[in-house]
Amino acid sequence: MFTGIIEHFGTIESLALQNDGGRVTIHAPTLASKLDVSKSIAVNGCCLTITSVEKGQFSADLSGETIRKTSFGADTGALQKGARVNLEQPLTAGQEFGGYFVLGHVDGTGHVADLRSEGENWWYGVRVPEDFARYIVPKGSITIDGVSLTVAAWHDNIAEVAVIPYTYQHTNIRDLKPGDAVNLEGDILGKYVERYLEARSSKPITNISLAELTKQGF
Repeated sequence: MFTGIIEHFGTIESLALQNDGGRVTIHAPTLASKLDVSKSIAVNGCCLTITSVEKGQFSADLSGETIRKTSFGADTGALQKGARVNLEQPLTAGQEFGGYFVLGHVDGTGHVADLRSEGENWWYGVRVPEDFARYIVPKGSITIDGVSLTVAAWHDNIAEVAVIPYTYQHTNIRDLKPGDAVNLEGDILGKYVERYLEARSSKPITNISLAELTKQGF
């Protein structure tokens, strides 16, 4: 589990992709010494398992599903060698919970619509796909490239968020340009509500056993 509070950057050193999987190596000198093989790390909001650590960098394998669902394999605006990525280690017991529940399970990709300054702050707009739009709630939570943000406006399938100077400087938002692919994760609480309502609409909730709910992903 993650919080969406980014504390480290990394740079893609190499990225090898095939239809059924791939591998990414990330240069992260401020973080690599703290990492261990088999542990998890969120890379632009995508939870990966570390497979090797050496000389200020780490590597992780990518499944075919990860490539299809994330900006690693997006049709347009995909991540490339040299791109800066947001990094977050998993939440540990006793650690301050400063963001909100982020699982690192990317729902899909959106594309940067615009990024414009307003005084010292920034307006950041992301066009989201139709199947993700149901998770957008004005003033609700959204994770974009692993960053915990609040939806400030919603129109024409574009979610806009207000970005303060600190977030702008300490995430890869400052590197983005219109058309770039970004990873999206909806609020986990909203997903559970959605599944609950789907279950209720199919049969009375009092007649659904725990086993049946489990089968439905509840």
